[in-house]
Amino acid sequence: MAKYSIDDILDRLGMDPENGSAPRELPDGQGEQQEAKPEDKSIMAPKARLPVRAARPGMPTVYKGGQEIAPGAVDELFDPGDGAGVEQVALSEILLEREVVTPEQMTVAQQVLKQTPGSTLSHILIEQGADEVEIQRAIAELARVPFERIEHEKGLDSFDGGMTQRLGLEFCKKHLVLPLRKDGRRVVIGATRPNDVFLLDEIKRSLGVPSVKLVMVAPGDVRGAIEHMDDGDDDAGEDLDDILADVQDVDVELKKESEDDHNLEARAGESPVIRYVNYIIQTAIKEGASDIHVEPGEKKLRVRYRIDGTLFEMMNPPPGMSAAIISRLKIMANLDISERRVPQDGRIKCVVQGRKLDLRVSTLPTAFGEKTVMRILDTKSINVQLEDLGFGEQTLELWRQQVKSPHGIVLVTGPTGSGKTTTLYSSLRQLDNNKLNVSTVEDPVEYSLEGITQTQTHEKIGMSFAAALRALLRQDPDVLMLGEIRDFETAQIAVQAALTGHLVLSTLHTNDAPSSITRLVNIGLEPFLLGAAVNGVLAQRLARRLCAKCKEQGEGTPEMLEYFEMQGLAVDHLWEPRGCDKCRNTGYAGRVGIYELLVVDDALRDIIARNPNVAEFRRMCLERGMVSLRDDGMQKVAAGDTSVQEILRITKEAS
Repeated sequence: MAKYSIDDILDRLGMDPENGSAPRELPDGQGEQQEAKPEDKSIMAPKARLPVRAARPGMPTVYKGGQEIAPGAVDELFDPGDGAGVEQVALSEILLEREVVTPEQMTVAQQVLKQTPGSTLSHILIEQGADEVEIQRAIAELARVPFERIEHEKGLDSFDGGMTQRLGLEFCKKHLVLPLRKDGRRVVIGATRPNDVFLLDEIKRSLGVPSVKLVMVAPGDVRGAIEHMDDGDDDAGEDLDDILADVQDVDVELKKESEDDHNLEARAGESPVIRYVNYIIQTAIKEGASDIHVEPGEKKLRVRYRIDGTLFEMMNPPPGMSAAIISRLKIMANLDISERRVPQDGRIKCVVQGRKLDLRVSTLPTAFGEKTVMRILDTKSINVQLEDLGFGEQTLELWRQQVKSPHGIVLVTGPTGSGKTTTLYSSLRQLDNNKLNVSTVEDPVEYSLEGITQTQTHEKIGMSFAAALRALLRQDPDVLMLGEIRDFETAQIAVQAALTGHLVLSTLHTNDAPSSITRLVNIGLEPFLLGAAVNGVLAQRLARRLCAKCKEQGEGTPEMLEYFEMQGLAVDHLWEPRGCDKCRNTGYAGRVGIYELLVVDDALRDIIARNPNVAEFRRMCLERGMVSLRDDGMQKVAAGDTSVQEILRITKEAS
């Protein structure tokens, strides 16, 4: 028999020679005789043998050395218990001996275990309130695996944050594992199960290390360490450096324009690029961004986030990573990475920090590569009530009445990014979907609404807004929502639907509410039809909200204070932005809506039928009590929600 070093064998098994099993000593003079027995080749102290179980129906016959092995003896190869082949009986004896649990608790747990297939004794005892640390210590002892405690309060002194980030917090949380430290070429892994060899292989591949060493830890210690990393911002920079430690320009250098597409795809799949792209997306979600801009330049690659309507430059990856990062995003969005001459659109579905997200991806060829913009579609951002959008009390009541109208057209207007979709979705949720047939036509369907029929347009195959609207009118609808009225055909069908007893909600791109009527006339609709069909128009903007932590009182000019007094608003002082770390030194955090609601009554219907010009129609609407965007914004200023400068900035064209 060949001679082997026990240290080499234990090292191959991922065990510590100092703490692992010692070689079995043989009596003097019996070494050669023992070695000659072929049936006993063990070099380690044997564990307690398991009882041979009765054969189960359908169990295959196993042969060894030409002889049949007793049925059920194959179960000795693996026992899915608390340890690596450790009997539940042995664990219960140790726990009772050490008074970790009482005999009554053990009796109850064993009864529950018999009635709960797939569970373990340790899991049941922990659920009953037993000390999980002592239970894990006993399991580790039976499995002959070292046991350690993780003092997560010490941060990275008790575990390796960089390797934890590489594995992913969600992975560590799901499997209750944690990389603790490096031990030479091996990585010490803290786990709560000693017999999951497949998990250790997966960790070894993910970390790219030749071997791992297993130690047992308590589940609570792992959870505490992961929560510490989630909450801790102080180590974020250090963790990022660890994650990207092996990211260099040469790793993804684009040597020539005619580079092979397969080579570029391989580079996009390298772990540094994957980790960097994941970090870009995770950081955007954490910062509350609505869009991600990846912009290649001649000597610089910029990544910018749109936060509260304003773009911020957040990071500058190495310029050599540009092609690989863009290719990685295109692979995630199922786009053609070999086509870099024309724009492409796609979608990425992912889960970030436990939240399901959709990223709408758009690529555009530029002089120095493809610029990529990703719109973050987060269901959490639209699950808001109308009361939380910033409506004034009177405006909110009038808008509710418009949405609950039995028929007619109700429009929401404003520039891109002004919150029109959020307002419409929040309005649809006010309707009783059990009693009404609510359908939408969108391009694209950004968010899924329960109980509502949503239809996606496809212009290339003829599924336009008009075609989809015609089809929906044959589906017995009560309420229809159009993503946008873009052309005469769609507008004409919408008017016909409104005049035949349907409520139609839609959007337009105009600067204020009165100009929406003129816009529809310019599309080609007859003024008298508009006057009969349109019930109301809501124009809106999103103003940045003052940071609650750093906003400060300002004096205000005499003219401004006089303006507030004329509006009937009692204002002693005005709030102004200052800037702090929480708001990125902008003085603003979050946004609030400002609104201009035009309710079309009988008098205005007659005026619309005469096709007035925009300026004249707006003056008439204001005379009849319409509150303008700027006036509504100044009410938010008086309430301390935003600043005068912000309202003047966003209402410049709508004043």
